[in-house]
Amino acid sequence: MELSRAALLLFCLICSASGQPVVTLEPRSITVRQGEAASFRCQVQGPASSVQLEWKRGNNQPLQDNVKISSNGSLLTVTNARPGNNAQYHCVATTPAGRKSVTAALHVRYPPKVSVAPSGPIRVRMGEQLSVQCQATGKPKPKLSWRRQGSTLQLVTEEVDGVNTIKWPVLRSEDSGVYICQATNTEGVSEVKVEITAQGAPGAPLASVSPTELTAVEGHTVVLRCQATGSPAPIITWSKLRAPLPWKHTVDGGVLTLTSVGRQDSGQYICNATNRHGYSEAYTQMEVESPPYTTILPEQVRLRPGDALQLQCLAHGSPPIRYEWSRQGGGGMPAGSDAKKDGKLNISQVRLGDGGTYKCVATNHIGSSEAVARVIVRA
Repeated sequence: MELSRAALLLFCLICSASGQPVVTLEPRSITVRQGEAASFRCQVQGPASSVQLEWKRGNNQPLQDNVKISSNGSLLTVTNARPGNNAQYHCVATTPAGRKSVTAALHVRYPPKVSVAPSGPIRVRMGEQLSVQCQATGKPKPKLSWRRQGSTLQLVTEEVDGVNTIKWPVLRSEDSGVYICQATNTEGVSEVKVEITAQGAPGAPLASVSPTELTAVEGHTVVLRCQATGSPAPIITWSKLRAPLPWKHTVDGGVLTLTSVGRQDSGQYICNATNRHGYSEAYTQMEVESPPYTTILPEQVRLRPGDALQLQCLAHGSPPIRYEWSRQGGGGMPAGSDAKKDGKLNISQVRLGDGGTYKCVATNHIGSSEAVARVIVRA
């Protein structure tokens, strides 16, 4: 015991002589799970009043918002630890005897998060090659494996630098299916699925359309384009689901042009590409929107003072439709008038001065239209 004290005293004298304070940092390494807390305590031998403590993160990165320092600077606490807290932490002590830094490490264990590239769904022509890569974050380092959905058998893969790759040198029809990459460590399991479809024989058509969905305005012209690969070059035709093509249409190669579209032209359009090896279909969805077309019922009404007035504004067009009533001539709407959201205008008891021309304006996100009704009030 006396020998240990003497050794410590000698160490202190050496440190003092070298101009550096004696600093202790405990613990020097902590491993916690995500969400747990961790603390490091830094102490310096000598009078507390002459000690200045400062904490720094490795590579001079700023301390994160869940890292707290005690008022006297001696205690660093990480609350609700997360992966970004994995780092070295330096306690820098400055005293009249000098300056010294001591380092501790925090290791945060967290469950895997897995991703694949390409993410799918993947469509590849039969006979071609395909590779799908899987990688994951997590601590400890996750173990990666591939399997086919519905099977527990692990597939043969290749892993280099943390990237696990499944390969098909020649894709066959029976290779179509859903494949699962699973990442596992002591903290949990994560998996991601990717759907792979082997399409057609070599030379079979593969069709695609542009755009795959669109919204058009009534009366405008719409152009739909279909492209197809294959050998021999496929023949391209267009059709509409459960209806004939609009009568105002032209087809030039793979381009379908619809002139002056109406709301009845909304629906799914199908491009079909065909050659001797088979066929391929691609789809596009079109919605046609229209501005309101407005009418008022009745268009003219004769009343006596004290009678009730009810006008109904009707509008056909893309919803939602907003209605606004006014009276022409600058007289303003009569007292007691009640305009409803559904387009109705009610006046429970009209007066002689309530006669005139009433206008309803119907508006949607495409445009607006108006209609008028004549109200005659006579004693």
